[in-house]
Amino acid sequence: MKEPAMEEPALPPAQGEEEHLSLALANSAIAMPGGLTIDLLGTPAQANHWLTERGLAPVDAGMREMCAAQLRSMREQIRSLFASRAAGLPALPAAVTAVNDAMTRVPTAPLLQWDEKNGPYRVTPHPTSEIVDHAMAALAADAADLLTSPDAGRLTACGSTPCNRFLLRHGRRQWCSTRCGDRARAARAYARRTRSGSETD
Repeated sequence: MKEPAMEEPALPPAQGEEEHLSLALANSAIAMPGGLTIDLLGTPAQANHWLTERGLAPVDAGMREMCAAQLRSMREQIRSLFASRAAGLPALPAAVTAVNDAMTRVPTAPLLQWDEKNGPYRVTPHPTSEIVDHAMAALAADAADLLTSPDAGRLTACGSTPCNRFLLRHGRRQWCSTRCGDRARAARAYARRTRSGSETD
């Protein structure tokens, strides 16, 4: 069986993704017409590529399926929080706990080290085995920052079915991309033609 291509689909980043890595993570599983979903974290290699593209992991991190699964799980928790915020509903406690756990799993302050050669100095530990933990902590912190910032009021789901991406609304724009906007307008026009056609029968 052929492995899915590493290239991301030809959709531009949704409004706000470039400022908020957590929004990019939430949008890394893309629902397409016809029931197809493109998962940019579907394999360990794809997850490694996604993290590398965003400066969260080295190219040769050697991602394993367990790590990719943890990242996909964090994506679902963040999506849940974004959906709750966009709909004005209470968040699921498990999603809040998952984000808080990710933020507190790794040291956030550089720790004091002392050796004969360098004397005292501070360094943030970052062993290879903790690359995913550090990436998830950064993504979780970004999600918490977004949800508690003034931008949170602009957080919305794309208004074009079947798209499942989130965006930060700018003006009246309610779609994540021109393609989704065109699809939504075409669907509305088709519905109007169908309605007016059935009224004349």
